[in-house]
Amino acid sequence: MAGSSSASSMVVGLDIGTSKVVAIVGQPTDDGGIEIAGIGSHPSNGMKRGVVINIESTVQSIQRAVEEAELMAGCDIHSVYVGIAGSHISSMNSDGVVAIKEREVSASDIDRVIDSARARAVSEGQRVLHVLPQEFSIDAQGGIREPLGMSGVRLEAQVHLVTAAANAVQNIEKCVRRCGLDVDATILEQLASSMAVLTEDERELGVCMVDVGGGTTDMAIFTEGAIRHTAVIPIAGDQVTNDIAMALRTPTQHAEEIKVKYACALTELAASDEMIKVPSVGDRPSRDLSRQALAEVVEPRYEELYMLVREELRRSGYEDMVAAGIVLTGGTSRMEGASELAEEIFHMPVRIACPQNVKGLADVVRNPIYATGVGLLHYALQEAQYGRSQQAQAGVVAAPSGRGDKSAEAATGTTLTRIKGWFKRNF
Repeated sequence: MAGSSSASSMVVGLDIGTSKVVAIVGQPTDDGGIEIAGIGSHPSNGMKRGVVINIESTVQSIQRAVEEAELMAGCDIHSVYVGIAGSHISSMNSDGVVAIKEREVSASDIDRVIDSARARAVSEGQRVLHVLPQEFSIDAQGGIREPLGMSGVRLEAQVHLVTAAANAVQNIEKCVRRCGLDVDATILEQLASSMAVLTEDERELGVCMVDVGGGTTDMAIFTEGAIRHTAVIPIAGDQVTNDIAMALRTPTQHAEEIKVKYACALTELAASDEMIKVPSVGDRPSRDLSRQALAEVVEPRYEELYMLVREELRRSGYEDMVAAGIVLTGGTSRMEGASELAEEIFHMPVRIACPQNVKGLADVVRNPIYATGVGLLHYALQEAQYGRSQQAQAGVVAAPSGRGDKSAEAATGTTLTRIKGWFKRNF
């Protein structure tokens, strides 16, 4: 990541969103947390609903954010963990089964059963992003979370399979490489966000995390410690801004400022006697508008979004299994009244979550806006940590994960490393 040995453990998360690009540099702390060394943020101009629509603009936004992060962290950034979102992402639950070779589950057995589960037909043009183990079964015994070393004849695995449009992934990776950076891994954004904001108890009890960004709203449902369902809803903060611009007849940049400063997602919380200035289009003079009238524009869009989330939760079949309720995160969740309205619609506990287990620039990143960026660091550091421990167990000395060591030993260990990392993180 940087020339000095002190910076050798640093990793970089790159959240390329619809409204902003955020680069966050961090390194592990002794207590398993993350120390943030630098942050760079720049408005995003080349993305729409999680998909690249202008490569040149996206490249410029990435470069600015990365340069800012480098300056603050005092290091050179060479590679990044990139988040991906968008309506092109789909997911399914799959399973696989293999015979246990030596009557005792080995690393290669786990590799084979995961490959068997992964072999489920993926539609043309889609690329597998993640194969996330949920649980294993040995013979008739189910609910096993760590099968390594257990005795039996038949090993089954239930996994959550996440796929993305290959061209959408390639376009994002192309933008990153145009900035002279390597891509360590491409990670589903709601998976990253969940690592930053959810507690182990929430994952165990059952929780629905809703990351409301600028272009998309990303959902992830966990029960019994494992991810069960993911979905992307193409309504988010940009639609709220557009509603304000249209209803108040004001330019989009002013609508965004009004949304951030004055908007409220629940009309009854906004004061009718509190007035705001609304700039007009062209040379026309500004107008006065009550904050309550603004809330009347904003509330229906939030209501629509929450209704779509509720429908998706029902469709997933896990609505009655999320005892810990709803966890809201992402920049658009910060609006006043967002959690109160959500409680009215979902009829379950709702909290707005910020990234946890962070030090250094903690006061800056403890903000829902940075959930994905910090989550990418959690993913990266834990993958590297378990990669090193796996290599030590196997007696293999290899390059850090994702850094181009294509040797047979490293390739064989990759799947198991990720599986072990996932289990250690979540169980």
